[in-house]
Amino acid sequence: MSSGPRTPKARRDAGSLRLGSPRPRLRFVGIALTLVMLVFGGRLVQVQAMGAASYAEEASRNRIVTVPLAPQRGDITDRNGNALATTVDAYDITADPSMFTEDATDVADAPEQAAALLAPIVGRDEAELVDLLDDPDERYALLARQQTPQVWSQIRDLRNNLAEQVDKGTGDQVLSGVFYEENPKRVYPNGDLAAAVLGFVNGEGVGGGGLEAQLDAGLTGEAGSITYAQSAGRRVPTAGGSEDPAVPGTDMELTLDRDIQWAAQRAIAEQVEESEANSGYVVVQDTVTGEILALASAPGYDPNDIGSANAGQLRNPAVEDAYEPGSTSKLVTMAAVLEEGAAAIDTHVTVPNRLPRADRSFGDNIEHETWYLTLAGVLAKSSNIGTILAAEQLGATQPEANEVLHRYLTAFGFGQPTGLGFPGETSGIVAQPADWDAAQQYTIPFGQGLSVNAVQAASVYSTIANGGERIAPSLVRGTTGPEGDYEAAPDPERTRVVGEETAAQLTEMLETVVASPEGTGQAARIPGYRVAGKTGTSNRVDPETGRYSGYTSSFAGFAPADDPRVTVYCAVQNPTEGPYTGSEVCGPVFNEVMRFTLSALRVPPTGEEFAGLPVTFDPGA
Repeated sequence: MSSGPRTPKARRDAGSLRLGSPRPRLRFVGIALTLVMLVFGGRLVQVQAMGAASYAEEASRNRIVTVPLAPQRGDITDRNGNALATTVDAYDITADPSMFTEDATDVADAPEQAAALLAPIVGRDEAELVDLLDDPDERYALLARQQTPQVWSQIRDLRNNLAEQVDKGTGDQVLSGVFYEENPKRVYPNGDLAAAVLGFVNGEGVGGGGLEAQLDAGLTGEAGSITYAQSAGRRVPTAGGSEDPAVPGTDMELTLDRDIQWAAQRAIAEQVEESEANSGYVVVQDTVTGEILALASAPGYDPNDIGSANAGQLRNPAVEDAYEPGSTSKLVTMAAVLEEGAAAIDTHVTVPNRLPRADRSFGDNIEHETWYLTLAGVLAKSSNIGTILAAEQLGATQPEANEVLHRYLTAFGFGQPTGLGFPGETSGIVAQPADWDAAQQYTIPFGQGLSVNAVQAASVYSTIANGGERIAPSLVRGTTGPEGDYEAAPDPERTRVVGEETAAQLTEMLETVVASPEGTGQAARIPGYRVAGKTGTSNRVDPETGRYSGYTSSFAGFAPADDPRVTVYCAVQNPTEGPYTGSEVCGPVFNEVMRFTLSALRVPPTGEEFAGLPVTFDPGA
């Protein structure tokens, strides 16, 4: 057999490669892709169908934020528009604790990190902040109230810096759940001026005392809210939102005059300090309108810093303290005597050194020989005995006289609300005449055995200055609503207490107290003005023991006596250093405050001077 060369076919068969079929591979790839698609599809069905609600809720929970909008509290101003209490921009720093979990931040200790950053800025303890932030079931936590705009700006910048670090991969964002709410802060531009009247706003933004509490409903306004989308702690401006605007509170205009209030407060604070007294108050009232121009007390407090005040200072003693008025209330007894026709201003009253009544012997403030006084002289020399003798003429029997005097005490406002409606105000204590004991029926005519507050005591003198018509005292002059509409306060209640003739006679008697060399009120004299006034020095009941201890020194009066415009009343409780009589302690305060007030109101000087009524009579004539 020949061994020649192989044929081409043979060579092809020996050296050729056989290609595999691609179908198995394609089948494998197809199966793999199918499995992947099934996994994704299944997950998609789970997300969109079975878990759609929960995922949508989760997305909304982290994206949609509803923030309350605090209304701006209404301002409180004096009668001339000067701000006594107002608001400034401030922010509550808040957080959403659910945004501080490890799932939300990818940080295991997000509450701790956030608290460490925030504590020195908001001035709170770090552990307290951790407790607030580490509560994933809560959506809202108040971290700090009424912080300055600078505080929020510092937090915002810090949060933005953390966001930039996250973008660079060099840090963690642990402040995305921190937000702010506008919550204006209450401030008192004049510090402690009129603090006892204004009161304060507590930590919850609610009036906690004084007019802030009394007028809280009108001052507060109505809260609103705003809802918006946020991402990484920032508002998304293109995502829309909704807002229910807050309604600002009503502005309140008081009857107080800031400058007169300042003068009264300075004068009483200096006297309380100099006398080392427990407390003191000054009331300045417009006799024509009944409006309170000043209501000052000492010691006081700064409502901007109520934390430094004790509980006893956070009140208004001028309307909350009840005390025995002493001789300033003799004016009521004299009004009853004149109005009832029981005596006249020149009626002769023989005043012995001692007057035996009931189970005791009554005397005057000094030992003296028998005095021969007119009724005007009884008031001028502030004789307790002479006042008792005059009051006995009010009835055929002592019980009848007691009934008549009680009726006048009530008509002048004793034992009745003043009309101010002030929180904690006392009506004083005036027992029914049938309940007056043997001593009270003789002490009440000269101001012991009953109690009043300072506004009630001042109102008696304003009533006489106003011709015998009592005008209920007022502190609010008008209001301005959110739309800018001003509404004047309702007219105060007016009550005729005594006739104009009686009031004129009482005015001359009060002028005699100041103008006569024998009167006790010479310290109240003001050159160029006729002044009507009365001193008071009473035994003081210690509120802690219920026993008499020390004195209440007082002075009340009005000017100009011939055309009254202003009443000033001063009382100092328990002066322990120096003199203690009303003339020496409160006479100078009355003088200083009255001078300032007459000048501030531009009241012209009096024309003709008044020398006073006869004080004594000649028993042998």
